[in-house]
Amino acid sequence: MVRSYPNIVITGTPGTGKSTTSSLLCSLYAPSDGTPAALRQIDVSALVKSEGFYTHYDQEWDTYEVNEDAVLDHLEPLTGNRAPEPLNEAEEQQQQQQEDVEGEGEARGGLVLDWHTCDLYPERWVDLVVVLRCDHAVLWQRLEKRGYTLKKIQENNEAEIMGVVLDDARSSYPAEAIVELRSQESGDVEDNVERIIQWIHAWRKDRGLE
Repeated sequence: MVRSYPNIVITGTPGTGKSTTSSLLCSLYAPSDGTPAALRQIDVSALVKSEGFYTHYDQEWDTYEVNEDAVLDHLEPLTGNRAPEPLNEAEEQQQQQQEDVEGEGEARGGLVLDWHTCDLYPERWVDLVVVLRCDHAVLWQRLEKRGYTLKKIQENNEAEIMGVVLDDARSSYPAEAIVELRSQESGDVEDNVERIIQWIHAWRKDRGLE
């Protein structure tokens, strides 16, 4: 089965605006065919807690040890299996792609995976990885407002300075699937969402889906 909407990973250090960006993207994206709720935000951290996809809770760090296999098993049926090839590379597949897309229902892809890490997902699931970045001083203030402990603020601040999430993305997915976006100023979220929406339209047009 071929997915008719791309699966997008929105990742970054805690405090970079992943959930805000993901939520706005899902609410603003409107496909040309009028499909309602074409994108579906999955807050993976909330999913882990609500479904019990963890092995234990680390009180010192206020974190859960995630059962990655359980998370993947839960998400697999929602991913749409495989992405269609661009028509300029496989024009002979156009008719079959359109037939496959019809009636996909729950398996049509369009997942927006919102989490602070990205290397969990198989490469075949992912069409775009958005890594949000933020100045470390701004990030520190955001995490303070969230009530993070000093230890967690320092850990996340150092991770942002060192570009840990971006490095993880680069080691897990092709360079052409990764985009690094600033998420710092008041208008950055809206600008980033508009850029991602334009990318989705281009992805679907390349595959004869719009």
